Amino acid sequence: MSSSYVYAAVRTPFGRFNGGLSGVRTDDLGAAVVSSVLARTPDLDPAAIGDIVWGNANGAGEDNRNVGRMAALLAGVPVSVPAVTVNRLCGSSLESLIGGARAIETGDADIVLTGGVESMTRAPWVLPKPDRAFPIGDVTAVSTALGWRLVNPAMPKEWTVSLGEANEQLQERFGISRERQDAFAARSHQLAEQAWADGFYDDLVVPVEGTDLVRDEGIRAGSTPEALAGLKPVFRKDGTITAGNASPLSDGASAVLLGAESAADRIGTTPLARVAGRAAYALEPQAFGYAPVEAANAALKRAGIDWSDVGAVELNEAFAVQSLACVDAWPIDPEIVNQKGGAIAIGHPLGASGGRLIGTLAKVLRETGQRWGVAGICIGVGQGLAVVLENEEAK
Repeated sequence: MSSSYVYAAVRTPFGRFNGGLSGVRTDDLGAAVVSSVLARTPDLDPAAIGDIVWGNANGAGEDNRNVGRMAALLAGVPVSVPAVTVNRLCGSSLESLIGGARAIETGDADIVLTGGVESMTRAPWVLPKPDRAFPIGDVTAVSTALGWRLVNPAMPKEWTVSLGEANEQLQERFGISRERQDAFAARSHQLAEQAWADGFYDDLVVPVEGTDLVRDEGIRAGSTPEALAGLKPVFRKDGTITAGNASPLSDGASAVLLGAESAADRIGTTPLARVAGRAAYALEPQAFGYAPVEAANAALKRAGIDWSDVGAVELNEAFAVQSLACVDAWPIDPEIVNQKGGAIAIGHPLGASGGRLIGTLAKVLRETGQRWGVAGICIGVGQGLAVVLENEEAK
């Protein structure tokens, strides 16, 4: 089996709900990053792309059910290039990278474009179809932006609690204080703000045509634990989770170009990192925030290394409490986690976040000279994904 490599990674700025990207269709957001990857690899003949594997969590509206194909067509990719959209909820674009890497390693393709997109602003409301025409009574429209909808009554009640309530339960399990959560959230904002000021994201983030947004919209400069402490709990009256220590609803897209080592000449650039290991893990649906722990442990084992080798971690910050629970479980220095800010500040457009993690991790490894890094993400309904990257320049 051959190895798979990351050759390019870009993303849009992540916009707030009803914010700077709210006027852009989901498929157009996807097309924006597809076009940007191709513009950055001008030597690559798009017809040489063996497949496009795209992530999307909602898929109920302008996502058009196979938004990867729609985005490719809108971006001008030849119609001969196939595309598939995969759904592992918050992990969808990391799942797309995993699938693309497998295709390269097994010889099914030499070049695969992966990524994902979500417009949580534009996610539609849906109505269940009635069992018969013209039923008597009212029908409730259900938002598809986030969380459970149209729940099967056969599902155990403890599985179908809200995402916030699930993480309040995680807080009780591990005794992670409100103060720690707010401090973690403030750090996310501070590091993201500093990373933008330092120019770290300048070559990772591309603007979307027709919008004025040039940087992540959710970052609050000067955020402090003291300021966050003034926010009221959202999910429980006496709870610890607030709008300030959880990721916001967001819009955005990301793309990662993968290739075999032998594809470097056709792509026209050298690889940024090797995909060295990956794993999925599952547990009780309400404990989803903790799932990255074992996903990362398994991915490291498959890469043939352990935590002592890891120099950088990109962990998607769905909630501060679940991020802290994961970091506490790993034998690492917390300072290597999300060194350029995380989703609490940057945003979490579900289908796009995995690609953001990979692009950031690959660049952090090269900037710091570290060899090994881990990207991890928790996923609703009790799952987690992790990918290990190797910076071969640091061998």
